[in-house]
Amino acid sequence: MSLSHKFCIAPMMQCTDIHDRFLFRLITRKALLYTEMVTTGAIIHGGCLEQLNFNKEIEHPVAVQLGGSDPDELSQCSKICTSLGYDEINLNVGCPSERVQKGSFGACLMQDPELVKDCIEAMQASTSIPVTVKCRIGVNDRDDMNFLNDFVSRIINPNLKTIIVHARVAILKGLTPRQNRQIPPLKYENVYQLKKEFPQLEIVINGGIKNVDESLQHLKKVDGVMLGRSPYDNPMIVSNVDSAIFNEKDLGEDRKTILKKYLQYCLIQVDLGHPLSRTLKHVFGLNRGLKNAKAYRTLVLETMQKNNLETTQDDLIALV
Repeated sequence: MSLSHKFCIAPMMQCTDIHDRFLFRLITRKALLYTEMVTTGAIIHGGCLEQLNFNKEIEHPVAVQLGGSDPDELSQCSKICTSLGYDEINLNVGCPSERVQKGSFGACLMQDPELVKDCIEAMQASTSIPVTVKCRIGVNDRDDMNFLNDFVSRIINPNLKTIIVHARVAILKGLTPRQNRQIPPLKYENVYQLKKEFPQLEIVINGGIKNVDESLQHLKKVDGVMLGRSPYDNPMIVSNVDSAIFNEKDLGEDRKTILKKYLQYCLIQVDLGHPLSRTLKHVFGLNRGLKNAKAYRTLVLETMQKNNLETTQDDLIALV
């Protein structure tokens, strides 16, 4: 299928799992969804195929993000992900966590563009679906355009069409992943300039974008936007994405309808062995900003703890 990166919801560890993506598909038909990062080792040695499952009936378009630095392993995992029916495979070259660095992948790979190039080409050789890259604007004290331009120029090839850029430098020592999303200053102008330097590439901007209105401003200068924490914390901010970004009709479901459908899904998932602690956490922010938000969050938490959704679902729906 033809993929559009005009509006994407970012891969987020412990967040964008199969259940969260089901929720987003109740709100937007067109946004491109991503899995949380899955490491090659977990796929090859850990037997985590359950983590790669997705709702094939409703989740498309959906992309899988891989973390790894061994071309052969990335090639093997790309074959597996292709066979599962994903629409895109994304290589993570932007995660700054120390745990990821110990595995020699993520943002530290930006310091070895030749290896990144080999990884991309190995992935492309083993799949017919698009391979994309998600990176930062730089690493440590290198957040200048020379570094970013050199990195991109050394990894691109005729089949690499899309690069997603988080507009912050990655600090590899001394900051947690959360601090790396907050402390390094956003430099959107670097991503805008990258688009000018590589007009043939589809450039998607990521980092600190809060809503659809801000997205529309970025789309004047780049090809796509990727939002992460803001839609996860407040899913309803994407309820007008289909019309505002893609010029198509919104799904038009209100909060109560969305929550009712999602709670029914949660009850089915309980029967399949997925605890409410995994599924209900994604709806904490569904009525963010409304008068009953605190009472609603409290009841969601109590429901998770007591495992009594059948009893509380009507009360939850009444609070949104």
